[in-house]
Amino acid sequence: MVNKERLVNEFMKYVQIDSLTRSEGNFAKFISEELEKLGLEVIFDNAGEKIGSDTNNIIATLKGDKNGEPIMFCCHMDTVTPGEGIKPVIKDGVIYSDGTTILGGDNKAGIAAVIEALKVIKEQNISHSDIEIVFTIAEEGGLNGSKNLDYSKIKSKRAYVLDSGGEPGEIIIRGPAQDKIDVKIKGKPAHAGVCPEEGISAIQVAAAAISRMKLLRIDEETTANIGVINGGKVTNIVTPEVEIKAEARSLSVEKLDKQTTHMIECFKNAAEEFGAQVEIETSRAYGAFRIDENDEIVELVKKACKNIGLKAYTNSTGGGSDTNILNVNGIKAVNLGIGERKPHTLEEHLRIEDLVNTSRLVLEIIKLA
Repeated sequence: MVNKERLVNEFMKYVQIDSLTRSEGNFAKFISEELEKLGLEVIFDNAGEKIGSDTNNIIATLKGDKNGEPIMFCCHMDTVTPGEGIKPVIKDGVIYSDGTTILGGDNKAGIAAVIEALKVIKEQNISHSDIEIVFTIAEEGGLNGSKNLDYSKIKSKRAYVLDSGGEPGEIIIRGPAQDKIDVKIKGKPAHAGVCPEEGISAIQVAAAAISRMKLLRIDEETTANIGVINGGKVTNIVTPEVEIKAEARSLSVEKLDKQTTHMIECFKNAAEEFGAQVEIETSRAYGAFRIDENDEIVELVKKACKNIGLKAYTNSTGGGSDTNILNVNGIKAVNLGIGERKPHTLEEHLRIEDLVNTSRLVLEIIKLA
């Protein structure tokens, strides 16, 4: 049985160890030692060296006594800002920060749930096949840890990622692909008060382009956003250059291609209209994934939920996670709800009941697998 008091105490301890993206080193050292104490074989890959983190992805294995297929659980160790000096507090069965930082339940709730399940496995001598644990770095802002994970060190062909905001029982079987769109508009400087007609305002070009775009919610599968605009220094100069960072996402690759093309054409047409130049770079940040509703990996979670009294349901998401990258790399993966509520905000919180149920679910999945 999951030890509720121990689980909560460990989670509270975890969130108080700073682990901002690319600065996960202290937390990774602590967690790797915890895994070693439980008898797991722990290695680090070299992902951090590639992306500028102070540590690497953790890959750990608990050898089993059964010959079944290995199973993998994945969480990320990094947190967003403001995530330094987190002081968790408990009120009415819910864990919050003190309001000056995030809580860090995204994704340390998943890590705590997995480690508690492993402790129960060891304490109760529960029979299991090989269990692989992957704790990634730099998930926030680009899924960079999983993109650079050493997949040659992993045997599992099925994985459960614990990183969704739904209640325990949620099974994310569809996730979008995302395109990054970086734009540089080059106009022509001129004195804004003396001879503005001699200039070409990059800001005006950008405004014209953006005003013609379909943005935000495009349809039930597709979104798009202009996230960053930089340009101009003073008001008396017609702005000669503007840089824009945008994105588009969709569960449908066909729709994503269409939306990205639309945004590019808006920028090009506006630049041509005003006589400006435009440079556009696009990249597929990650691919979409779709797991069949009746796939074995989904059915196992449904059965586990039924066994412990949770309501299982499948869902899709508009966000990216390590789940996308695992699927692209040949590991069939779904993302499970763990009750991450209002992540990335000062109002982030986690119900203790959800934390306990997440660990119970991990334990039951291991038993069934």
